[in-house]
Amino acid sequence: MSTPSAPPGSAGRHVLPEFTHRTERGARTTDPYSRLLDARVVVLGGPLDERSAGEVVAQLLVLDGDADGPGLSLYLNSPGGCFQAMAAVHDTIRQLRSEVETVCVGQVGPEAAVLLAAGTPGRRLALTHSRIVLRQPTLADPFEGRPADVAVRAAEALRQRAVMTDLLAELTGQDRGRVAADLDRARVLDAAAALDYGLVDSLVTERPMAPGPEGRR
Repeated sequence: MSTPSAPPGSAGRHVLPEFTHRTERGARTTDPYSRLLDARVVVLGGPLDERSAGEVVAQLLVLDGDADGPGLSLYLNSPGGCFQAMAAVHDTIRQLRSEVETVCVGQVGPEAAVLLAAGTPGRRLALTHSRIVLRQPTLADPFEGRPADVAVRAAEALRQRAVMTDLLAELTGQDRGRVAADLDRARVLDAAAALDYGLVDSLVTERPMAPGPEGRR
């Protein structure tokens, strides 16, 4: 399977180690992320932008196209980022046939928190010392220009905030008013608090994690 050489959001930042192993067709050299994708694991390991979202969406669709395969996993260690990039990945997850296990590794920011919560109910996980940051989305550029332009951008900011509030309320079961208040004041949750909040369903505390959604029971 052809795969990117680094996780979405981190391409080009460092040189990855390579592993050579023997197969029936001879020696094969792969990188860690190729091996993970073979195990039906997708990694978002950096900011969520148009490029990383496109890579994640492509990998999810390829894995979902394997009708005979098991569910798949999405590992998240991302500060968040672009609202529309989040929307692209979220909407893709919601229309996949496969069950999607989501795993918080390290930290997820607000947009990535939506993706964490969008996993298949019962299969949303967080590592013990991970944390989730909730705050309202921000536009990439400051409000500048003519008053009419500023008004358009302000309306878009309010729309994004409303959509994120609705999504988190739906995915966590929290009251919409509480979610809106938490986004306004930028709330930071540790793994246990994220479990209580409904962002995840369980914590990975003792057993080492094995690649793929069938590796944990």
